[in-house]
Amino acid sequence: MSPEGRETGGAGAEASEPAPELPLSLEFVLPATEAARLARFPILAALRQGRISTSTEELRWLDTPSGALADDGKLLEAPKRGPRRLIALAPKTDAPWHPGKLLPPLALLGPDELPEGIAGEALTALAAFSGKRRSQRLLIGDAVVLLSLIEGQLRAVAAERALARVILSGPAPAVLDLARRLTAALPLLPPSQGLGAEALSLATGRMAGPRRRGAPDTSAAASAEACFTLAIGHLLEVALHYAPMARAGLDPEGVHQLRVALRRLRSLLKVFRPITGGKQARAFDGALKEMLGLLGPARDWDVFLGGIGADMAALLPEDKRLTSLLQAADAKRQAAYQALADALDGPVWRQMLVAGIAFLLEKPWRHGADAERLEWLDSPPQHFAARVLEKRWRKLCDDGAEIETLPAEAVHELRLDAKRLRYAAEVFAPVYPQKSARRFQRRLAGLQEELGRSNDAAVATGLVQGLARQKDEARSFAIGLVEGWCRARSAMDRKAVLAAWKKLLAKESFWSAD
Repeated sequence: MSPEGRETGGAGAEASEPAPELPLSLEFVLPATEAARLARFPILAALRQGRISTSTEELRWLDTPSGALADDGKLLEAPKRGPRRLIALAPKTDAPWHPGKLLPPLALLGPDELPEGIAGEALTALAAFSGKRRSQRLLIGDAVVLLSLIEGQLRAVAAERALARVILSGPAPAVLDLARRLTAALPLLPPSQGLGAEALSLATGRMAGPRRRGAPDTSAAASAEACFTLAIGHLLEVALHYAPMARAGLDPEGVHQLRVALRRLRSLLKVFRPITGGKQARAFDGALKEMLGLLGPARDWDVFLGGIGADMAALLPEDKRLTSLLQAADAKRQAAYQALADALDGPVWRQMLVAGIAFLLEKPWRHGADAERLEWLDSPPQHFAARVLEKRWRKLCDDGAEIETLPAEAVHELRLDAKRLRYAAEVFAPVYPQKSARRFQRRLAGLQEELGRSNDAAVATGLVQGLARQKDEARSFAIGLVEGWCRARSAMDRKAVLAAWKKLLAKESFWSAD
């Protein structure tokens, strides 16, 4: 039986097997001002077994004067005690990853041993950390979790900053349980960079790049399940990177990229729902939906003010009625950003991330799974991909069969079809021949972009109608200007949509090409 159209493994099936007792370490950033509060936190006091142990923590990061190691994505990390370590600044793009994961060292080196490729070159210290490690053993059910707080100063030649990180280590279910409890009450977030990358950033004054960006690289996936898990870890990391930018509200790209990452995650859950769906997947989807509900208004106002609003302001710079309308729109934008900032500062955002990490690590879709589900999970990703993509492609083609005469509502549905197909294609494209996959994705993206322009006009109309004021003729006039502009633009956009549609249909889909 095909997996399409059904969701196996209900709540009862998920509860039929316990979560695996796998050892797990998760790292979190804690604001340095909150470090003292952690030791006195009531939850930890109730769970603590024995006393808190304290030790000195000292690290140095070294490179050549020319930065040869950093240019290769590495640094040499030298603790006060123990072997020196060659560390990576970021994980490989096609490797499994999720926020909070600790990167293992690439190699352990002796006191006088140098990394390969820099023999004969001198090493110099870029930055150093000096502080304390406070560790406590916590009893979670029948399992023991070690909580370590690393607190101190990260220093470079011309800068320094206070730093605090928390590491939870133990059996996976207990670690995740504790992470849920702590993030509900404390401002704990997975770090967007490892300590080495943060040290390099402090020393050079350059911000470290994201560990993950854009659509997931699933090229190394040997099974449908691996494709799914690689994509989830990737997209959670992308979201983690862009959240501070969205929180600051200084660049619309932050909100845009965070929103796209969360939309891709929701799409991923729907694409794989026949083989990974269940109670925990629905709960994670609900958390994503809640965050997207806050991102949507901020993004809509950004698009309007940066697009149609800006175009009209340039055309009619002296019209006070239009200026007043745009000022009211900007006030709405600021309010939407404030609501988003409040959520990103609070437990909703933190717990959404932990929910995603837990879903990825616990693999609830395997608990009580029947033979058919397991067969699909373990099958090559192309087998599952072809079924999903063909189904979405046919839906797009059927809905667009009469594209020349489709009413606005049907064009909107066609845009959603294109978006659903594009998100699914992004996940599976890396496991297919790249030439044909990239060509199809470019053409599909072109169609979605043109359909998006029409949607922007429709959204703008709804936004400005919400700014209407009773007995305010000037405001009504300005709203009418925007509505007229949007209608004219929609008529022009339809021609571009038709051209993009014909271009897309001219080539065979990459999953069915010979």
